[in-house]
Amino acid sequence: MSEETFQTRRVLVSAFEGWNDACQAASNVVRHLIDMYDSHEVARISCDGFYDYQSTRPMMCFVQGRGRIVWPETTFYEIHIDDSHSILAEVGPEPNYRWMEYCHQNLHIAEEYDIDRIITVGSMFADCPHTRALPIDVYSGDCDCNCSGADDHCGPVGITTVLDSIAEDHGFETDSVWVSVPQYLGSDECAQGTLQLLHKLSQLLGVSLNEGDLPSKGKRWKAQASMLLSCNDDLADYVKRLERQVDTKTLADESDAMTADEARELIAEAEAYLQREQKKDNHKGHQGPDYPDSATGNALSE
Repeated sequence: MSEETFQTRRVLVSAFEGWNDACQAASNVVRHLIDMYDSHEVARISCDGFYDYQSTRPMMCFVQGRGRIVWPETTFYEIHIDDSHSILAEVGPEPNYRWMEYCHQNLHIAEEYDIDRIITVGSMFADCPHTRALPIDVYSGDCDCNCSGADDHCGPVGITTVLDSIAEDHGFETDSVWVSVPQYLGSDECAQGTLQLLHKLSQLLGVSLNEGDLPSKGKRWKAQASMLLSCNDDLADYVKRLERQVDTKTLADESDAMTADEARELIAEAEAYLQREQKKDNHKGHQGPDYPDSATGNALSE
């Protein structure tokens, strides 16, 4: 989306806690924007009929010494980026029931604020190393660009996918942005994932968004993960294999833009590298498991 287009259009950024929000990387994008910019609450979708309170429980909070029960709900915020740019953003738990009605309530609020484009953000666990850029996928409902193929997905979906589908049926333009985070690091917050989602959101909006302290938090996240690897040989071997897979794919993608001679030379270098690494593994006399049991859980908090 160009700068000029953003100035003349109204955008809703949507993030939902739960299944669509590995390591809170997606919902923290909206929280980050609320903290960084002048923002205020403008609408809510109440909890009535949408939540199972045994799986999405109310919370007890204390304000000025008095206890208050906070029920799960979706909250909408008007966020002023600068004098020329503002967005509507929503954040809340993924509902347990009545998704169609929930999505129609979302779109009703979007229509009230003259929204014509919806950008949903999500995060998911995947086999990817923390030592490389985390994978970002963008699915656009209104273009034939070389985005990752959402049409290839067969399986369970979350509320973001349902909202995108219903929104497109009602004439909204949609983008869905997803970041993959390493599953071996457990469920602690992933600032690097939030940062990369913010970068992609900046590109889609055509405006530079304030990163705040996300870069420093992302560095600490990587440092903690690397420290964990230094204490767990099986996990370190597993991450090395992931690195090789990523690097090999990167080399293959780069070779597509090369001449035939350059591509053959690059492939030969990659094969030699993989053979050297395989010899190192064989020298160790064992091969670590595909997914080290000792690395699961809230690894970064240990």
